[in-house]
Amino acid sequence: QLRLVESGGRSVQAGDSLRLSCAASGTAFNYYLVGWFRQAPGKEREFVAAIDGRGSSSTTSPSLGDRFSVSRDNTKNTAYLQMNDLKPEDTAIYYCAATATPRTTTQAMRTDAYDAWGRGTQVTVSS
Repeated sequence: QLRLVESGGRSVQAGDSLRLSCAASGTAFNYYLVGWFRQAPGKEREFVAAIDGRGSSSTTSPSLGDRFSVSRDNTKNTAYLQMNDLKPEDTAIYYCAATATPRTTTQAMRTDAYDAWGRGTQVTVSS
């Protein structure tokens, strides 16, 4: 079972940028689809972005426009979420998740597509 640990979350001002990291322990990280989700207080967990095992294909929630992007470095067993022009509504706990099961793009947007989850990292954006 892959173990995931998120880091990089902190309090920032609106308009700032942050890069979150998702470090994986285990083998064959390059076989795993990685997804990023977030959950704001009182709201359901929502899809942010996902990237395939080789890093050749990614998708981001349309609601985020081009502010967020996902990448990975398999030599470091780490995936990243780059967040630019942050807004107060981006305040949430951000989670990374992974699965070795092949998923379509649509499936990759669902929380039940993933087998392993990190504990999350808090991002707070002040206006």
